[in-house]
Amino acid sequence: MAKVKILVEGYLSKDTGGHTCSTISLVRDKDINMIVDPGTTKNQEVIINALKQEGLMPIDINWVCLTHSHIDHFRNIGMFKNAKTLEYYGIWDGDIDPEEELPNEFSKNIKIVKTPGHDRTGISLIINTDMGKVAIVGDVFWQKNYPKKDIYASNVRELNKSRQKIIHLADYIIPGHGDIYKSK
Repeated sequence: MAKVKILVEGYLSKDTGGHTCSTISLVRDKDINMIVDPGTTKNQEVIINALKQEGLMPIDINWVCLTHSHIDHFRNIGMFKNAKTLEYYGIWDGDIDPEEELPNEFSKNIKIVKTPGHDRTGISLIINTDMGKVAIVGDVFWQKNYPKKDIYASNVRELNKSRQKIIHLADYIIPGHGDIYKSK
């Protein structure tokens, strides 16, 4: 089974007087050390300190996953210099364009699901863990009590389909800007 840990719980400007950062998660599965959505922390020491608590440094991260292409989810990607990047268009190795389409299965314990709607480039991870299936979803759901109406949605119909898909696939959801919660 894989392990999932929230390194930095995300937050929204409406709650913090203008500051926004995505939830930054660590996924570990055998030789995979993946950061999902490295966010827009005030400084990178926040992430470095959280990684130290897990016995890791940025150099140990070999994968970064971007759930979608909004800067509050990826601004700190450059601090993981050894990492390949998994995103909607495939896998990037440095500046090399993805040669293959996005796979459905990243590893035995990590599945990739396209979840458009908030952004057309939306993807989510479904991770088999000891506690059940954990979905890391970016802004498919912003928080546990997510806004039913997403004012930034590129396609509301697709977003609603993506939300239903995640609810049916996951036991737990890590939203784009909040703590993990049990799926309905």
